[in-house]
Amino acid sequence: MGRALFYHLTRSAPEALAPRLIARAQDSGFRVEVRGADTGVLERLDELLWLQEGFNAHGRAGGPHDARQPVLLRALARDAGEPGAPANGAACILSLDGAPVAPERCAEADRVCILFDGNSEAALDVARGQWRALVAAGQGADYWSEASGGWRKERSSDGS
Repeated sequence: MGRALFYHLTRSAPEALAPRLIARAQDSGFRVEVRGADTGVLERLDELLWLQEGFNAHGRAGGPHDARQPVLLRALARDAGEPGAPANGAACILSLDGAPVAPERCAEADRVCILFDGNSEAALDVARGQWRALVAAGQGADYWSEASGGWRKERSSDGS
């Protein structure tokens, strides 16, 4: 069982941090599923991944080759509920903009990264709800903030 890593964004956009987290996950040998509730953010991320130096091979969910994608971008409504196992067998899930990640999916993954806009009260409420649900289910979680200018771990829970 991996950990849920919450990233409280106050200085950068999700599509700025997500490529770095994707690269780290891939360096660890993980396939990645990026779940996004905002299709505009997913479109910008899609473009950024292709334009990176050396580009980052990936695909949009719903295609014939989802299972082969090292990084799969999947649009989900915030209230959609847990969509099931990643089609590409991802061991790392990135949740953007409140996209759902159920405790059982988090327990199965090696790493879950939840990125949220710290300047939006609605996004904070969703992230707080995700934290409570995951910790109540026994999932370990770490809370990271960039408010001080750099990323710093502010809180941890072992899930108990």
